[in-house]
Amino acid sequence: MKAISGTNLEQAKSHNRRVVIEAVRTNGPLSRAAIARMTALTAQTVSNIVEELERSHLLVPSEAQKLARGQPIIPYTINPRGAYSIGLELGRQRASGVLTDLSGTVCARIERHVEHPDPQRAMPALQAIVEDLQQAFAFDRNRLLGVGMALPGRYADGGTTSLSPLNLPGWQGFPVGHELEQRVKVPVLVENDATAAAIGERLHGVARGLGSFVYLFLAGGGGIGAGMFLDGHLYKGSRNNAGEIGHIIVEPHGKLCSCGKRGCLDRYLSPAVAYEFMGIANAEELLPDDLDALIAKGGKGLDAWLDQAVQPLRQTVDFLELAFDPQTIVLGGSISTSLMLRLAERLEPLHTPIDPNQKRTVPRVMIGMTGKDTAILGAAALPIFSETNPRFDVLQKPLG
Repeated sequence: MKAISGTNLEQAKSHNRRVVIEAVRTNGPLSRAAIARMTALTAQTVSNIVEELERSHLLVPSEAQKLARGQPIIPYTINPRGAYSIGLELGRQRASGVLTDLSGTVCARIERHVEHPDPQRAMPALQAIVEDLQQAFAFDRNRLLGVGMALPGRYADGGTTSLSPLNLPGWQGFPVGHELEQRVKVPVLVENDATAAAIGERLHGVARGLGSFVYLFLAGGGGIGAGMFLDGHLYKGSRNNAGEIGHIIVEPHGKLCSCGKRGCLDRYLSPAVAYEFMGIANAEELLPDDLDALIAKGGKGLDAWLDQAVQPLRQTVDFLELAFDPQTIVLGGSISTSLMLRLAERLEPLHTPIDPNQKRTVPRVMIGMTGKDTAILGAAALPIFSETNPRFDVLQKPLG
C-alpha cells in the first residue's frame, strides 16, 4: 500500500495526528519506528503523537516484541473502545439509531415508529434516540465523537437538505444538521446515503486501505447513487452533487425517468424496478428475511429484470473505470443482499479494460456492504471519518 505522506510543519499537527491514526488503522499493529518510516514524519514527531493518542485512549500498546538485536519494539493498534459514534437513519415510517465503536461494531440499537416523518415529528424522535443510545450502553460520554445521519438526497454546507418530495415530504430546505445539533449538543454530520456508505466501506469494509474506489449504492427503495474516493480524497464535486450516477443515460430514447429524461440507469438497474418485474409490492415494508425468500424463488420476473439490467450495469462500470480510473468498483447499498448477489453473478464478462495486460491486485468489481444496515452504519462512520481521516488541505511533505 502506498503510504500517506505527513508534514513536519507545526501548524499541521492535526493532519499529522490523522496520518498516524490512518497508518495504524490500515496497516497496524505498527511500532513507532515503522510509523515514522511509513509517514515520512520524524521519530520525535511520531513519538509525541503516539503518546498523545495513547493518553486519549485511541491507540493501545501491544505486548513488546523481542528482536534479534537492539531494544524490543512495542506495536500499537487502534483501541476499538477508544471512541464511539452514533448513526441515524430516517425512513418513511421509522427512525433508527446505532451506537458503534471505532471498529464499527454495533454496541446498541434503537428503532422507533414515526408516522408521517416530517421534521416536526421526526426531530424529537431522533433526539430521543440519541439520548437513549447514550443510556443504553455504558461508556465515557467524553469519548462520543458525534452523530452522523444518512438520508437520500443532496446536502449543502451545514446539512441542509434538498430532498425531493418523493423521498420524504416536508424536508426540502430543512437544516437537518444544525437543528439536530442544537437538540443533542454534540457535533452532527449529515450526508447522502451513498457517500455515507462509501465512507463506512473505506473504514470498515472491503475498501479498507484503498485510495481510489467508487461505491455504487443501490437503494432498496429505489434510486442509485455513487460515493467516490479519489487518491485518498472523498470527492463530492464543486457543488456537493457528485455521484448522481442513477441519471446517466444508458439507453437513448429509453424508459421515461422521474427526472424527465429517458433511458436513465435508474430505470433499468434500480431495485424498485426489480421488484416491479417480480410483482413484489411494498418491498420496503417487508422484513429482510421475507424479501430474500421471495427473491430466492426467482422466476421469470427476476430473470427478466436481470436480462435488462446487466448490460446497463456493465456500461456503467466501464464508464466509471474510464472516467475515474479507480482501483475497484464496489457494489453495495440497502438493496437486498440476495438480489445483489444474483446481479453480480450475471455481471461477467465486463467490457475489456483500457489496460487489459496490466496485472491487478484488486478485482475490478467487489461486493461491499448490503442490506438494511448499510446506510445507518455509514452514518455512524461519518464522525469517525471526520476525526481520523488525514487532512489533505494541509501542505504535505513529499516522500523521498
